[in-house]
Amino acid sequence: MKNWNDPYSIIYPEILALASEDGSSVELIERFDCIGGAMWVKHHYAQSPLVRQVRTIGQTTRYLLTPGAVDLELVGSRFPAGIARVAVSDSEIGITYLGMGGGGVGASVCRAHATGVLRSETDPCGGGRVAGSRIVLPRMQRVIIGVDDTDTPDAGATWTLCHNIAESIEDQATRYLSHTIVQLYPVAYRTKNCVAVACEFATTDPVGCIDRFEALVREHTLSDETGMAAYIGFDPSPLEVYGWKVKRGEINRSEMDGILPLLDIRLSGRGLIGAVASIPFVTRFEEALMLCDGTN
Repeated sequence: MKNWNDPYSIIYPEILALASEDGSSVELIERFDCIGGAMWVKHHYAQSPLVRQVRTIGQTTRYLLTPGAVDLELVGSRFPAGIARVAVSDSEIGITYLGMGGGGVGASVCRAHATGVLRSETDPCGGGRVAGSRIVLPRMQRVIIGVDDTDTPDAGATWTLCHNIAESIEDQATRYLSHTIVQLYPVAYRTKNCVAVACEFATTDPVGCIDRFEALVREHTLSDETGMAAYIGFDPSPLEVYGWKVKRGEINRSEMDGILPLLDIRLSGRGLIGAVASIPFVTRFEEALMLCDGTN
């Protein structure tokens, strides 16, 4: 039987926040246990003026937010809860939630005690009251690591190796967010399926994250042609044109030259072409898995 301190609260397992380099955009990432609650929140919070986009990825809800403060005109059943304030400093991100009734419970105690919260203030909640919380999170950076060609015709699989490495390097400063398999153009020298992998992290230690990942790739790769590259930044879209080229046809290595300044190259084998191409498709699963070989 489950042990609980309060049968009327469900503590979010973890809340994280990333900010763009100029502080004009924030991605709030909430891990959830209760899918019904998460879907209710996603539906209603999307109406908040500060929320530009909401996505569910695995067991996380991701909100793309605009910093600022608004007065929420809450209405039972129609708009019972939302995000009222987003504040960004050099090292921290503050989020203010507000809700009524059960939405107030979720907006207050359920989030204030989540892993990842540095400090918080909460209102008394429950019944029909309007309540909320103000939480402060570390300002984290996004790191996306692309890897290709770690296996051979006889053994290995890049997607499993990358997932296991990503899980193993997690610590308080570095959190593993997502794993995306990216279908590339099936070139003649592929192992079999011609896919690369992008692993995404939220971290306050980007270099340490990449260093630890690289060390384990070097230790466990079975190939002499492994490629590994990392992108540190809120939005990897500057790599998108290149990524589509690699999905649509065989390219020359020199076509990567224009984007090299955006990347931290760690392993430069032939697989680097696909490793870099995987990065802009992170969490874009349908596009990532499209086979663009002209046969479908």
